[in-house]
Amino acid sequence: MSEAPQPDPLEERELASEPVFDGRLLKVRRDTVHLPDGKQGVREYIRHPGAVAIVAVLPDGRLIFERQYRYPLRRAFLEIPAGKIDPGEDILACAVRELREEAGYRADEWQYLGVMHPCIGYSDERIELFLARGLTHIGNALDEGEFLELLTLSLAEAEAAVHGGRITDGKTIAALFRALPLLRG
Repeated sequence: MSEAPQPDPLEERELASEPVFDGRLLKVRRDTVHLPDGKQGVREYIRHPGAVAIVAVLPDGRLIFERQYRYPLRRAFLEIPAGKIDPGEDILACAVRELREEAGYRADEWQYLGVMHPCIGYSDERIELFLARGLTHIGNALDEGEFLELLTLSLAEAEAAVHGGRITDGKTIAALFRALPLLRG
């Protein structure tokens, strides 16, 4: 008979929770928690529905990137196709939808790369990472108010862009890192 798992000595248990802000995308909460030393503390954090990000590989081996303006930092960023998971949506279905909407491609082969948590100190957001191959261009269908430029980079160019500071987006860096062994064969 197996032993019951031991509780994590660092766990903080929720005692009370209250909404601070309830927006279209983000919801901010303030929780009172029981700390490991027996005292109480307050934790404020953002609830996020989750997202997907796709390393999309063209038949010639080049990778699809987007240049998109990100308002919070007031500048455009180079990143891979990605988007928010709709309520109840399967993560692969979301990846298929986002690759079509943003980049205009359908993929014949999908491989799950894993999950990353981009802002563990203040958000529960998770980003599910995928590799897409066997791409066919079918035309994009951007969401209203969504503007981006598509471009392609070789794997070497993408790596150089990360190391040179041209790509600083966390999900893009994490997805490329997770995909590297598969992309290098």
